[in-house]
Amino acid sequence: MQGLSKVEEYLIDLGISYQEISKDAWLVEDESKGLPKMVVSCVDPIVVIRADVMPVPAGKREELFTTLLRLNGTDFLHGAYALDGDEVVALDTLEYASMDKNDFRASLEAMAFALGQHYPILSQFAAKKEE
Repeated sequence: MQGLSKVEEYLIDLGISYQEISKDAWLVEDESKGLPKMVVSCVDPIVVIRADVMPVPAGKREELFTTLLRLNGTDFLHGAYALDGDEVVALDTLEYASMDKNDFRASLEAMAFALGQHYPILSQFAAKKEE
């Protein structure tokens, strides 16, 4: 696998479906492996794994932020929830140089698990679409 980054090698070795979106970024989405849409990018010296969760709602913001902080402290094995503008995102980072395949897989799986487990809690804050 000459010329491939460690991230791409690991995605291939783990049999994870992905799409290269730039030289150092990949869109991962593999329902068969329980992986929701996530972007993995290399920003030397770290690997960032990011998933968009939801827009920040106009109401119940303080309650949402309190919930996110509690989930970060008790339930998120790798990574954490964060804000990016008006979006709630889930992020994890790994050091590229020392990252191995097991670290990478664990990070992806932990984020997927957290998002799945937290969906019922966080969906209560999602803006309701008007009919």
